[in-house]
Amino acid sequence: MKLQDWFEKGMTFATYVDSMSVHRKELLHIYNTIELPKLELNIGTRVVVLTADWCGDAMLCVPIIQRMCEQHGVESRFLIRDENLELMDQYLTNGTSRAIPIFIFLNENWEEHAVWGPRSQLVQDFITTERAQLPTKEDPTFEDKQKAMYATFRHKLSTDTTIWNSVIESVTERLS
Repeated sequence: MKLQDWFEKGMTFATYVDSMSVHRKELLHIYNTIELPKLELNIGTRVVVLTADWCGDAMLCVPIIQRMCEQHGVESRFLIRDENLELMDQYLTNGTSRAIPIFIFLNENWEEHAVWGPRSQLVQDFITTERAQLPTKEDPTFEDKQKAMYATFRHKLSTDTTIWNSVIESVTERLS
């Protein structure tokens, strides 16, 4: 399928949010709270987003980049990763991982203009540091400690404006 077909298959932001059952509250908090500076970006004309409502990175990045799109009059459409593996497998992180979200920015000819995702370097560094502190998988406390780590991670993503700004800066750098 062409990128135009994927775009036309996707949900609007409102439909995506209405379909959410996991991180809806946190995503809407970020969406309603974020204050973007006036950004001069070559963002393209449309964006296709591969996402899933269970994903903490999507909870963070989707509302921020949606606001960036709105600021520039760019239409967005959302596709659930596991329902669209044919497209997802064209945008693997490090050539192996179906990490999301992935934002595919399109030009006026429906061609890929830029791709961003799944997270800013600051978020990557934070999660790498947190994971390094976990015990080995064989440790009987691993599962509980991992669950607690991800709860802390989600809370930080949904409340820390430094993290939010790192997404803005990373996307701005990619689109400049």
